[in-house]
Amino acid sequence: MKAKGVRLHGANDLRLEEFELPEITDDEILVRVVSDSICMSTYKCAILGEKHKRVHDDVAKHPAIMGHEFAGDIVKVGKNHQDTFSPGMKFTLQPALNYKGTMWSPGYSYEFFGGDATYCIIPAEVMELGCLLEYKGRAYYEASLAEPMSCSIGAFNAAYHTKMGVYTHEMGIRENGKLAIMAGAGPMGLGALTYALHRDVRPSMIVVTDLDQTRLDRAAQLFPPEEYAKEGIEVHFVNTGAFDDPVARLLEISGGTGYDDVLCYAPVASVVTQSSAILGRDGCLNFFAGPTDNQFSASMNFYDVHYNSTHVMGTTGGNTADMIESLKLTAAKRINPAVMVTHIGGLDAVADTTLNLPKIPGGKKLIYTHLMMPLTALTDLRAKGEENGDSRLTALADIVDAHQGLWCPEAEEYLLAEFTGSDN
Repeated sequence: MKAKGVRLHGANDLRLEEFELPEITDDEILVRVVSDSICMSTYKCAILGEKHKRVHDDVAKHPAIMGHEFAGDIVKVGKNHQDTFSPGMKFTLQPALNYKGTMWSPGYSYEFFGGDATYCIIPAEVMELGCLLEYKGRAYYEASLAEPMSCSIGAFNAAYHTKMGVYTHEMGIRENGKLAIMAGAGPMGLGALTYALHRDVRPSMIVVTDLDQTRLDRAAQLFPPEEYAKEGIEVHFVNTGAFDDPVARLLEISGGTGYDDVLCYAPVASVVTQSSAILGRDGCLNFFAGPTDNQFSASMNFYDVHYNSTHVMGTTGGNTADMIESLKLTAAKRINPAVMVTHIGGLDAVADTTLNLPKIPGGKKLIYTHLMMPLTALTDLRAKGEENGDSRLTALADIVDAHQGLWCPEAEEYLLAEFTGSDN
């Protein structure tokens, strides 16, 4: 059958094209993709091409479909999986397969398996690993965002702490401890924040830093510190660019003791060094942001490593349990992954958006693959509707404004019902 998708042919070479999907085997599943959110990791893949660890060497001959944060509907099921899955089911999936020691993942490594397409084929290993998940929620975008949320959930779960003289790691962030989310007012940082505030094991203090005051102001609007103070959580938003000595200011906020857990959300040497400097005793630093430079390094305080038991680790992606936790917390309305979304668009917006992602302000860019629609900021919907005489955009703006300026199930349902495009 014919499908449309954005595929990687080499470094900086993304193409929206129509291609033929082969007939599925007994061990495969054909799906219709509805939504995909564009990840900074996809940008890194696009600019590196075959130099990326997850991209195969012959991508020029066998282009890879982009996108790994996707959800949709099952269309056809190979006979080996018909006891578990059936046509019409909604699905999402955990793309961090780690299959037999490889780094292959949808959106990087497969010719017919990725989220920036109208249809794709899910290969046997995904079902073998239990990474294809039935989704019973209302909105497709919430399932798409379960993947980036699972990455932050994995970072929280992978953190660890120790006791002097005891060679056992106590896994997870410290309960009632102090948490810093460095460079954290972007989409992934806000995902981490909503999770930190609403998970079972919570810190008593959360400090979010950034250099962008507009992003910090939006974060404070979405997560009012006075509201969480009522729950016993002290929340601070700090523009580190406003201080000659940001480390001193952050340590002052902590009461001088430093932080039990620090998540570093930017691959910037100065941010890594600041993250190291604010660790308290037995503090755990998670270097979350993946650099494109394979020689990236930064200065750390090894005196503290030796005498104060500070330590550093990193996570890339979550696992299936993290994904399931994200879906459960979203369904229970304990977390709202929509805080990450600032833009929507159609399949025709994917290539340019991906290649220019660092230059586009805001948070997550959410794509609906069966629509042709330019990338549009949620805050621009009304103006664009009035400019183009498109009452659908102004109606969509009304829905978004009624939900604190956030994307929501009602907005998605209106978009899918009222906006038409190439539905192949």
